[in-house]
Amino acid sequence: MSRERPARRLDGRPSTKNTRHHRRALVLDRGVTEEKRMRSPLRLPSRSRRLATGLVAAATSTLVLLTGCAPASPPPDPNSDTGTDLGAYLGQELDWGGCEETATNTADAELFANPALECASVEVPLDYGDPEGEKARIALLRLAASGEAEGSLLIDPGGPGGSGTSFVASTVSLWQAGPVAERFDIVGFDPRGTGSSTPALDCYTDEEYDAGDVPRFGAVYDVTSSEEAVELAERCADGSGGVANLVNAGSTNVVRDMDVIRAVLGDDELTYLGYSYGSELGAMYAAAYPEKVRAIVLDGAVSPDLTASEFRLSSFTGVQARFDDLAAFCAESPDCVLGADPAAANDRLHEIVRPLIETPAPTADGRAVSVWDVYLGITGGLYSERRWPEIISALTALDAGQADEMLALRDASHARTPDGAYGLDLDTNIAVRCMDSPRLTPEEQTAFARQVGDVAPMFDLDVFTAGIYHSECEAWPAPPTREEPWLADVGDLPDTLVVSVTGDPATPHEGGIAMARALGGSLLTVDGRQHGAYLLGGSECVDDVVDAYLLDLESPPADARCSL
Repeated sequence: MSRERPARRLDGRPSTKNTRHHRRALVLDRGVTEEKRMRSPLRLPSRSRRLATGLVAAATSTLVLLTGCAPASPPPDPNSDTGTDLGAYLGQELDWGGCEETATNTADAELFANPALECASVEVPLDYGDPEGEKARIALLRLAASGEAEGSLLIDPGGPGGSGTSFVASTVSLWQAGPVAERFDIVGFDPRGTGSSTPALDCYTDEEYDAGDVPRFGAVYDVTSSEEAVELAERCADGSGGVANLVNAGSTNVVRDMDVIRAVLGDDELTYLGYSYGSELGAMYAAAYPEKVRAIVLDGAVSPDLTASEFRLSSFTGVQARFDDLAAFCAESPDCVLGADPAAANDRLHEIVRPLIETPAPTADGRAVSVWDVYLGITGGLYSERRWPEIISALTALDAGQADEMLALRDASHARTPDGAYGLDLDTNIAVRCMDSPRLTPEEQTAFARQVGDVAPMFDLDVFTAGIYHSECEAWPAPPTREEPWLADVGDLPDTLVVSVTGDPATPHEGGIAMARALGGSLLTVDGRQHGAYLLGGSECVDDVVDAYLLDLESPPADARCSL
């Protein structure tokens, strides 16, 4: 349940709307008995499946991407001394302890109760331009090395909005079964505004997300007027404790936070694993602090050569390619819900979803499935070839009037937990992207929606590209703090490792090639059709290459190739 707060609008007038916030009280109130009944969607029996749900949720947000009145921190200066104004932050000591109070939903509460895990938090400036001002706290979760620790492996699972603490907690057994956790502490962090970090970035309640009373995402967010853009910005300011929290939410500050975390963990150099959007953070860190890099693995890397709009178009192109593959796979069955001709699958999908435009489909738990929910569920499911049968089954049931399976796919894409909490922080996703990416004019946003319709015709043009669209960030209270291209010239770096899957629907392989080239690092090409490979794909070849790099800085040969 959401917690009431005395919300304020950007213009100072009271707001009558409440927002989603941390659910620590909800978790504790439900008690141990109910917590034990709850199962995290990440807690699945197989190695790859347990990782897949969290990464799919984080990766789905890469497809979901205002003139300023408040200051925000400038980009990090690679030539500056990190410790000049941050001595008190860099010298703080971590108070590792139990994780019971760190969980924000019942699924995490069960995972975090693992006695092998420890939690702590790091204090950082809310605004690095004013280190003596307001503070933020970044939540950490650690699986301590089973042997003598040589350092820490810091992990971000993607997003923006993915929780590193949840990711590590859900993959404990996988780390314990491999060699990296023998020599390194495995540390997940919740980027500012996300998960257990405070202050939280909140715009809407979980109940509003359940009901669809939020900006809906198809080709673009369905923000169709300046008034709607203002309402979104006001809601986010209300729920996030003020404008200052919104305008300091961008990736630039997350990178600064990572360097404080590195120092507080006691590491002279950073060892890092970033999936999807986490690859942006890792690359930005390398550019800002090249002398403080030990090893960086970027899995499912985002292209540094593309603008935000170009990257989103490439992602939609990848999703369409995987849907075409799904249609061909389905057509092998005589009763395929998409029909016997894969070339006609887009039109057949439109036939299935169009009735939901006016009348969403009811489900057993009282929620309704909209056309937006269907596309979100399909998109998330396409990120792993293993889930294609689930998509086909859900579409078959939906065509017969049963929407529960499609609702489950939609919930998995949001990492929605059984108690109704959204594991992927969608509000943080909006806030970070608004501080990272240039704002499009209504004309540009509308043209972009049409382009999506061209490259991804699985999305119904009549639904998603009609009318005029405004940027969800149009009324955001500060300009972006990140320029394009977002990866500046990097200095001399130790070798980095990019892992790139040839059929990745979210971060196309060409982007992985571009990232490796930009960093002057190594590239591991992985043949397959899913998003993310290390620990996720069940490939001993991939795991061995990455393990050797993380442990002993052994880089693969130039033509290194594995398969899933």
